[in-house]
This record gives sequence, structure tokens and C-alpha cells, in this order.
Amino acid sequence: MSTNKTNSKRPNILFLSVDQWGGSFFGHEGHPVIQTPTIDQLVRLGTKFSKAYSESPICIPARRSMMTGQSPRRHGDRSFLPALTMPSDNLLAQCMVDGGYQATAIGKLHVFPQRDRIGFENTLLAEEGRPGLGAVDDYDLFLADQGQAGLQFMHGMSNNGYEHRHWHLDESLHVTNWITRTAAREIKRRDPNRPAFWHVSYTHPHPPLVPLASYEALYQDIPIDLPIMAEWSNQVVEKLPMALQVVRDYWPAKWSDGEMRNLRRAYYALCTHIDHQIRILIGTLREEDLLNDTVILLTADHGDMLGDHGMWAKRLFYEGSARVPMVLVGAKNHSAIPMGKVDDRLVGLQDVMPTLLDIAGLPIPSSVEGLSMLGDKRRDVFFGECGEDRNASRMIHDGRHKLIWYPGGQIVQLFDLQTDPKECHDLSLDPSANEVRLRLEAALIENLYGTDLNWVHEGRLKGYASDGSRIQPDRQLSGQRGVHYPQPPIDHPERTAIRPA
Repeated sequence: MSTNKTNSKRPNILFLSVDQWGGSFFGHEGHPVIQTPTIDQLVRLGTKFSKAYSESPICIPARRSMMTGQSPRRHGDRSFLPALTMPSDNLLAQCMVDGGYQATAIGKLHVFPQRDRIGFENTLLAEEGRPGLGAVDDYDLFLADQGQAGLQFMHGMSNNGYEHRHWHLDESLHVTNWITRTAAREIKRRDPNRPAFWHVSYTHPHPPLVPLASYEALYQDIPIDLPIMAEWSNQVVEKLPMALQVVRDYWPAKWSDGEMRNLRRAYYALCTHIDHQIRILIGTLREEDLLNDTVILLTADHGDMLGDHGMWAKRLFYEGSARVPMVLVGAKNHSAIPMGKVDDRLVGLQDVMPTLLDIAGLPIPSSVEGLSMLGDKRRDVFFGECGEDRNASRMIHDGRHKLIWYPGGQIVQLFDLQTDPKECHDLSLDPSANEVRLRLEAALIENLYGTDLNWVHEGRLKGYASDGSRIQPDRQLSGQRGVHYPQPPIDHPERTAIRPA
């Protein structure tokens, strides 16, 4: 007799997250190169939310939105604050546990202190090599048990850069494999008397770009696409908004076409590796007779520009950085989640928590700002905010048009994503788009608060002129890890934060 039949009215939930994997890098999105057969199948089995965005496309703020159901304005971080602790109540996992679920997290949480379980009953962490924060990392313990103590980063690649090479240890020791194997074990070790909530959080394709050689080989004979450039982005750095100057100065390398194809191939290989590992989790659920009673949600904290418009990584509101995958697959008889549907409502990471609580039949706390993706309520506009001072950028999106504002440099951009999905044509100065610009400016101003209000004058976005200053080259190679055995000394999280100045 199956052990899960008593929980047929309370579905299990597998919440999958990936790190720095943009919403366009999937086969179901029509990408010309990338291979994602498993996730493409999940899209066919469930509902894809085609306009899902990260409210603040940086690791920590994005994850706070997932776990609190809140916008950055309410949860307090739009800039990457590594020492900011999580709230003590009304968190996603705690609500699940209070509602009778067993809750386990495997992989990356990116909270402080690192061993804060944020409501989960158990956490098995792979935190990308941050022993300086004082926590015991379960993946590091695993490597030590295999006789590879402290050697995770002996490949020499940076957590913040785009140099790349093959994984340097045995394939079975790769962090993607460890997360999958650990999660599959936790599925097998479940309490049969309670429904389960598993959060499986992969650390890639976030750099370092160290794919398995076998996955890079899948792309060896496939022509690799090159980044997109436009007239507005193909200009000298000094003419760009200050926030974009920071990105160009932090990643100044001028990659040749050949080098660009090679690094994109490495990124795609990391993605396909995760896609194939998700198959193992699905297979485990099926073999344990749980799959028909399990809901699956897949999303990412943010994307990666990967060279588009000369930009890299996240922190920006262009599609490559801010748009994320959002795929929801219902249990076999879960009619509230249609099969094979594309839903074009504006969705954010703050919507993950109310959606999963809705699926579980649990109350949604009043602290939650997000909207359940199962409901009929939709946003008219979606507001995004990232960074302060010269790093600041703000975004408003009405489902078709996107307005991006850079206070530093006094620059506004406007894109019609229906006719220009690659964001190559800035309409901000086009007279025919003036009504749209004024309407979106007004909507953006309604969402501003704090110091942002100092950059508004007589109901218009003004910002401030660039002072001509530029960031200096990264002398510390701040994304680079060293040998981690013996463990590095304890450091303050603000000092060990890895981000452009």
C-alpha cells in the first residue's frame, strides 16, 4: 500500500530554484541553442508565466521576496545587504510547517546567519564557498569526506567572472550532482504521515563557469549565438547611465567572438546539467509513488545579461537580467493549474509564497504583498528597484511597455517589448511614444519612496548629473575564492560581500 494516500488532499510541493538563469534561456522560449528538454516538458505539463520578473534582480533581495512574499520596499533590501537578518515570523517555510508540512531546504539559501533555517525543519547547504561567515557548509563537509577538503575552488575560476574551464574534480563531486543526490535522499527520508515541502536550490549557472566536460561536449558542434547589441548600447562608456558605467568598468574585458561563444557554451552546459538532474528528482518522486500528488514550481532569483548590450550578470532591468522562468505544474488531478497554458499576467518573486500557500490550502499572512498565481487578480503595472546612488535603477512595466530610469545620469529608457523583445530601440525620445512615457513615468513616481523622492521635480523624473567618477579596477579579484582548508578566518559579511562598488 502506498504511504502517501492519506495526504491526497494535501499535495507535496517541490520548489525548484536556479541561480542567475534568465527567462529566455530555454528551448520552450525558442532559444536557438540551449538544450532544456526536462524543463520544456514541465512547461507542456503545466502553466508557464511568460512575464515573470525579479523585483530586485540580485541574489539576496530576490530570495527575500521569495521567502517573505514581499517587495523590497517592505522586506528592506534592494541593494544586496549580506548582514541583514530575515524576519522571525511569517516566512514561507514556517507557514508550511505550521500548516502541517515537513519542510526541507537543499542547496543555496543565501541568508545571514547562514545556518538560520528561516522556518525549514532542516537545511543542507551549498553556499558557494562562504566559510568566512562562520557557518558549516554541508557541501564542503561532503567534499572533505571524499578526501577533497578545501578544494572546491581549485579550478581557479571566479564566482563573479566569466573565465571558464571544465570542472576539476570527479563528476560525482560537482555541486549540481550533490544537490540532486541530497534532495533525492531527503525525498526518500520523508515522514510518510505529513505532506512534504522540498526547496531544492541549485547554485548554477551562476559563475564560476566550470561545467562538466561531458555537458560542454553536447554543444561542441552546435553554432553558438552571440550577444545582442543596439545603437543605444554600442557607445562609449561615458555616455551611458552611471549604473551601466559601473557594469562596464567592473567587467571591462573585450571578448572576441570566439571567446564569447566559448563562455556562452560553458554557461549553457551548466544549464543543461541542471535540467538533466531535475529528471532524477522527478524519477525519484515517481518511483516513490509521489509524483502524481506533487506540485512543482520552478523559478530563478534573476537572470544574466551574458554580454547582451555589453552587460554582464544581474542588477539591471533588461530582459536578460530581470525576467525569470516561472513554471507551475499541478498534481495529477489539480485542476486549478492548467496544462500547456501560457499565462501573460505580470508576476514577481513575491508571488511565490502566496501561490504555494494557496496550493497547500494554508492561510496567507497579512504581511504578504504578493498575489497568488492561482487567482484572477492581476497587476496593472510591475515595479522594480535595484541599487542606491550611482548604482540605482528603477523599472515600471505595464505588460507591453517597459520604462527604465537611471537617476545617476538623468536617463530614461522606454521599450515596446511586443515589437522589440530584444530591447534594441529606445523610444524614450520618440514623439509617438510620449503618451506612454508620461503614463509610465507617473506610475513609476507613485511607487518611489525614500531618497528616490529627492530625484523627482515637479512631477517628472530628474535624477542627477553624472559627476564623471568611475570605479577602479577590482584589485582584490573580489569574486575569487582561495584554498578553503584550513578554513579562512571569520570576516564580517559586509567585507566579504561580492558585488560591484
